[in-house]
Amino acid sequence: MPLRRLLALGFVGAIALAGCSSSTSGSSTTTSPSTSTTTTSTTTTSTTPSTTTTSTTIAPTTTTLPTENLPVTSSVAAQLLKAGAALNGLQASDYTGLAAGRTYYAFDSATSTYWAGAALDPSPSSQAAQVSVQDDGSYLLFIRPSGKSWKAEDVGLAGIEGSKCPTTVPSVILALFHWAAGMCRPSAS
Repeated sequence: MPLRRLLALGFVGAIALAGCSSSTSGSSTTTSPSTSTTTTSTTTTSTTPSTTTTSTTIAPTTTTLPTENLPVTSSVAAQLLKAGAALNGLQASDYTGLAAGRTYYAFDSATSTYWAGAALDPSPSSQAAQVSVQDDGSYLLFIRPSGKSWKAEDVGLAGIEGSKCPTTVPSVILALFHWAAGMCRPSAS
């Protein structure tokens, strides 16, 4: 084959390669208490005899976590105990823990807020703690927007003799906790 013809074929091959490209895709997921973000990345590389061009497109997609009941871990219980004690101007050590069977905990995805309800068990050695769990202090409602601290409210008398709840609990949380509409604590037994 003559040299001119080989050079011509080589030149045509180089032009054909310049028109080719390759594409790869991958994805990664990051999760936080209130949202998960999936990022899809597409990279395209084109090569010509004298230039290489690479472009990357990133398209994030945010998915909100569901509104759901959550387990009360020892860490969450300690945070609730501390917030409840602070409401009464006391230390967490003035209480022995949360009353068994009366603790609720959930996350509301619509407002990115954690909700909890609990009764505190006072220490027998703390008269102030024993007084704090009577009447309105017999039950506490806890609210924590994502990234903030717990805030506690006395709601033990809410709904009794026409008294109202100081805070409106979202209906989705009421349904999860099986609390009556308009309430901020479990029904009195």
